[in-house]
Amino acid sequence: MIKDIKEFLAAINQLCAEKNLTKDAVLESIKAAIRTAYRKDYGSKDQNIHVDINEDTGVIGVFEVKTVVKKVEDEEIEISLTEAKKYKKNAKLGDEIMIDVTPTADYGRIAAQSAKQVIMQRVQEAEREMLYETFKERENELVSAQVSKVEGNQVFLEIERNLVPLPVEERVPGERYFPGTRLKVFLNKVIKTSKGPYLSISRKHPELVRKLFEVEIPEIRNGVVEVKKVSRTAGLRSKVAVSSKDPKVDPIGACVGQKGVRIQNVIRELNGEMIDVIEWSDNAEKLIRAAIAPAKVAQITLAASQRRATVFVEQDQRPLAIGKQGQNVKLASELSEYEIDIRDIAEFSGSSETSTTDQTIEENNLEVTAEIPADKDQIELLEISDALKKKLTKAGVTNVSQLTRMSAEDLTQIGGIGKESAKKIKEAVHAYASTFA
Repeated sequence: MIKDIKEFLAAINQLCAEKNLTKDAVLESIKAAIRTAYRKDYGSKDQNIHVDINEDTGVIGVFEVKTVVKKVEDEEIEISLTEAKKYKKNAKLGDEIMIDVTPTADYGRIAAQSAKQVIMQRVQEAEREMLYETFKERENELVSAQVSKVEGNQVFLEIERNLVPLPVEERVPGERYFPGTRLKVFLNKVIKTSKGPYLSISRKHPELVRKLFEVEIPEIRNGVVEVKKVSRTAGLRSKVAVSSKDPKVDPIGACVGQKGVRIQNVIRELNGEMIDVIEWSDNAEKLIRAAIAPAKVAQITLAASQRRATVFVEQDQRPLAIGKQGQNVKLASELSEYEIDIRDIAEFSGSSETSTTDQTIEENNLEVTAEIPADKDQIELLEISDALKKKLTKAGVTNVSQLTRMSAEDLTQIGGIGKESAKKIKEAVHAYASTFA
């Protein structure tokens, strides 16, 4: 008998209730552990061992199970009829005989240790499974967190008593984290692993902005106002397109709030990130015009079949339209799903459809007349440095045809590109595009 077995079983009952475990499953696991321990310390791996736990008396019995046969070939699992009748008077061939082999010396300690190990393992497994199920239901949701510790380049957040790493690639550039700081994160995915659930969280994901809007704006929570789309450059600027299902409700006003209180709460949570709230429209031209704000648009021409738009602005509006490091036009492009080219109004010809592959532009005394095939229209094919390609891509410039329409001055508006670099780019564009003239 295990010492204090009744208290031990009572503890099992309590654990099962607290951890949502079934008692039968725990007891079966304990029996399996005792069988393993017995085979290791007293028997052999081939023995058929049965363990019985009497919950009323506290007695734990270990039995060797053998089958009655005419001729014994394996003494570990077989027994002769004559020998079987010593344990069961009416034994017959084919019966299974239970032989009590319960050790007497110090067996209670062995059984208790095995039981304890099994219970701890089962509790850990149950807790991991419950944790996984709990968070799995909250995927794609906003969760509250607190910075627990910062070790070098590693940041750990505490989420409902769970320590979760915040990967470098999911942090906002320039955002600093201090122990004790409370913040919101986007729970992107929950992955089951052998060590428990892994929570994939982000401070950088565009959906974080959407979820913050839902928290701060009642009209979004109750479905009157809808966030149609979010484009974001984390730490710098987000553009949020909203629409209203009620003509009496102004979607932008609802999001901004009286004296900007609602939007300021979102901005504060994002540590000062700028947010442009615009009204969604199914009309591409109207949407692009709103998305390019704060710049004022003079004229827009579309190539709808190619999902490209040319936006004409006054010269003094060009820097605003492009934005710092090209972020404004990049976000507007993501929001509208149109590739946007910013040009001076002086270049506007009045045509209703602008071709994006048939251009005649003179820049830096370089005339380019080209029809660039779509499969050859990538800046990766230009003979310029990888560093310049990276800067162009970051600014949303991914096609050679875009560069044919940009002046050297336009290029210098992109962060990290000076006059000399702009000249080299224009020369490379001229050389490349000329091969298709």
